[in-house]
Amino acid sequence: MLGVKGFICLASLVVIASALVTYTAVLSITPTKQFTIGATTASWSIYINDVDETRYMPGDGSPAGSAVPVNSPADANSSTFAFKVVTTADQVSAVKIELTSAVNSSEFSKFEIRVKFWNTTTSSWSNETLYDASTGSTTKSYIDGLTGVDAAYVHQDASISRYYLIYVIYSYDLEDVTTVETVTFQYTPLPQASF
Repeated sequence: MLGVKGFICLASLVVIASALVTYTAVLSITPTKQFTIGATTASWSIYINDVDETRYMPGDGSPAGSAVPVNSPADANSSTFAFKVVTTADQVSAVKIELTSAVNSSEFSKFEIRVKFWNTTTSSWSNETLYDASTGSTTKSYIDGLTGVDAAYVHQDASISRYYLIYVIYSYDLEDVTTVETVTFQYTPLPQASF
């Protein structure tokens, strides 16, 4: 039993509670696309007893993939680049490059994966430096496609838009086998504050 005083106290609390001022803030979150995949499929023609040959992903030429793409890289033509990275003024980016599984080491004696970038100064493809981690300065020459666990990273500084091309130096000289081999490249963009 509240009684008259209880009802007055309860009514006072209700009035005080309803008189409190609340504030709201609205946050709009806009994701920014930093990574764009280019070519997602390609076919290479290679020959038994090829030694230290080069193929590009994507690529042109005869045999297929033996030359860099004919056209300059452009968003509108995904067959002209492997991937593109755009960084803003406040962020850099690393991209991890690896195979989902190793190539057949009973057929290939070499499968070295390397990267080129489109050099806007020379309007041509230039060799990209590969790193062994998403941060740090230790470099490596290539990704060893004969092992399923090897990976490398490209480091892109802030405020840059850049196209990349994959190329492989391989030797197919261990067996007389003409079975089609499928190789899957995997790219993982890693935006970050610094290297």
